[in-house]
Amino acid sequence: MEKKAKRTHAEVLELLVVILLGITAVATAWSSWQGGLHGSQMDQKYTMANNLNSEANSMYNEGMQNFNQDLMLWNQLMSLGIDYAFAEMNDNEDEMEKAGYKYDQIMSDSVSEAFAEAIDWAQEFDDYVSPFESEDFVTTYFSAYADKLEEAEAMLEAGNANNTHSDNQGLVSVIYAVVLFLLGISASFKGIKEKHILIAVSIAGFVAATIFMGTIPIVMP
Repeated sequence: MEKKAKRTHAEVLELLVVILLGITAVATAWSSWQGGLHGSQMDQKYTMANNLNSEANSMYNEGMQNFNQDLMLWNQLMSLGIDYAFAEMNDNEDEMEKAGYKYDQIMSDSVSEAFAEAIDWAQEFDDYVSPFESEDFVTTYFSAYADKLEEAEAMLEAGNANNTHSDNQGLVSVIYAVVLFLLGISASFKGIKEKHILIAVSIAGFVAATIFMGTIPIVMP
């Protein structure tokens, strides 16, 4: 029974190169696919961030509109308060009743609960204080805007993260391409020493790129 001939060192190196070429090709395809997915998610998140920013701007405009409307109401209430005080000073009960009625109607029909609480807060002071001096009250106009803006900024940051991951996967693919190139030209060298150097550098590059790729989050479609 004939014994199988042992592979020569050159044949072992050739087999190793073939295996490394196959593994690197698969790793390159995976890296390119992941980079594409990160890029796709980046585009989606940037679009969502822009939409959220638009919504936030609309909410800000709405809040400012409500703020101006309440400011006008406050001016009306102050004017009616002055009318009431003037009528009281002159013992004019009809004008007092008229001003008081208008004041009560505005308070019940047009003043929000938060605005009414701010008015009560302002009236606790001996000196004149506007309800719009209450920071807690003023922020209620823009709380929805602030929340939506924070959501938009978070989405933008997530998109930036996907952008970075996509760039990193691109770098990994470039390193793998260099590895494939070095493995490919190793066959053209006759000297064993040169082959060893090329293969060693290729393995080092492959390991480094693979470790780096392992730090990049995996995404799925």
